[in-house]
Amino acid sequence: MPLIKLSCTQKVSPELLGELSSAVAETVGKPEQYVMVVAQTAELMMSGSEGNAAYAEVKSIGGLNREVNGALIKKICALMERRLGIPSARVYVTFQSVERDHWGWNSSTFG
Repeated sequence: MPLIKLSCTQKVSPELLGELSSAVAETVGKPEQYVMVVAQTAELMMSGSEGNAAYAEVKSIGGLNREVNGALIKKICALMERRLGIPSARVYVTFQSVERDHWGWNSSTFG
């Protein structure tokens, strides 16, 4: 049920999708079988300029807190830099905890 949705100025490789999935599962402490990664290429402007940039949304039922979020943003930024050449200063990440009854899967909610 953790989800990471990535919008960035470059096409994302299957390898990067897998690395993001593993990073989220490991850091949030959820089984990877429940992690979903969504990536899309987008036109982005950041700090008043065009160029390589990325925006990620991380959502989960539980598992998110100050320490986890801090560790996960470091991993996401490192992957953006290493795989796509996007510096950390050009990456925004938001985190959202979701109630169990507000998340559906397999014909029902988790609540």
